[in-house]
Amino acid sequence: MLEVRPATRTDAPAMADLINAIITPGGTTAYEDPFDPAALDAEFISLPQLVSCFVAEEDGVIAGFQSLTRAFADDPLPDNWASIATFTRIGLTQRGAGSALFAQTLRAAREAGITTIDATIRADNTGGLAFYSRLGFGDYAALRAVPLKNGTPVDRIRKRFDIV
Repeated sequence: MLEVRPATRTDAPAMADLINAIITPGGTTAYEDPFDPAALDAEFISLPQLVSCFVAEEDGVIAGFQSLTRAFADDPLPDNWASIATFTRIGLTQRGAGSALFAQTLRAAREAGITTIDATIRADNTGGLAFYSRLGFGDYAALRAVPLKNGTPVDRIRKRFDIV
């Protein structure tokens, strides 16, 4: 049975393992460098801009996690907007973890006064684009030719979910 709960610092090692398994093959996340537990905690659990971070567990194993953060200086968003990031364990996509996480994230967003959620996704991440579209996110902008560390340009699609 899938259980969604707030992430804690003790989840950081398992969350780092999960995201590193996505980062290593490349192509589906903007993150290119692996996380150790401390860096994962700083990026997703304990940062000052955090609105929420939830994990989905199944039989004691983290199946996915989702964070919602207010804007950073290098990617300013309008007031009352926040950015979402979702990661699910390879092999466990299409099993409902992302949707279950979003239900909790949406509740937290409302409680925090967030009016719009931004999802910025690599254009070559067809699964991520489809996931956010299924949740009701719509395209609103594109960032063209954002270079990867190796210089390869990759577009990023910006989707938004307006909370009503």
